[in-house]
Amino acid sequence: MNGRKQKASEASGFKASCLEKMFVQRGEKRPRLRLAGFKGDWIEKRIGDITTVTHGVGYTKSDLKDEGAQIILYGRLYTAHKIIIDTVDTFADRLPNAVFSKGGEVIVPSSGETAEDIAIASVVRTPGIIISGGLNIIQPTEQFDSIFLALNISYGVPHYAMSKLAQGKSVVHLYARDIEDTKILVPPTVAEQEAIGKFFEDLDNAVELQAKKVEKLHHIKAGCLERMFG
Repeated sequence: MNGRKQKASEASGFKASCLEKMFVQRGEKRPRLRLAGFKGDWIEKRIGDITTVTHGVGYTKSDLKDEGAQIILYGRLYTAHKIIIDTVDTFADRLPNAVFSKGGEVIVPSSGETAEDIAIASVVRTPGIIISGGLNIIQPTEQFDSIFLALNISYGVPHYAMSKLAQGKSVVHLYARDIEDTKILVPPTVAEQEAIGKFFEDLDNAVELQAKKVEKLHHIKAGCLERMFG
């Protein structure tokens, strides 16, 4: 059991190390660790020049139902932050002004408790999911990969830039113009962006699988102890 937990911890540590080394850090032009076959300096871009930034509409926790259309509330990014969202377990009615995902949007909270926490992003990969108010919606052009963009916002240089731009005291806000004005460093080819995104998607799947194995073993152990000493 302890071995399983150690492996899960090692996987998480490996991911954190890769995130630091595979994204260009402040003051540098190339990542410290690079996937095979790619070279050249990364290029600085303004996010507003490579994306379109809009906003979700309406909805609060009180609008949630037991069934209906899948919906992402902004709080989900704080309580269950995943880089890729394929499905959610929250539902609401379809309102006339609702904003639905088309697939491939990057979402970033527009309000939160701290500036550091607000600069996180996820990709909504599945079409037809309601994107609620409180979420900025970033649609990259075809020349930019959504998963790479979400990872860069969450863990790269843009994370710190957006944290500084977040405004407010008890509640901080991150506006569309703040995201648009943020600079981001990107590889010279889309292929490298996609390769980085795929690397971390596969890594997340491996970490999640390991965590499920640990949880399953925990339940098995609890069941055995109950039968032996219950």
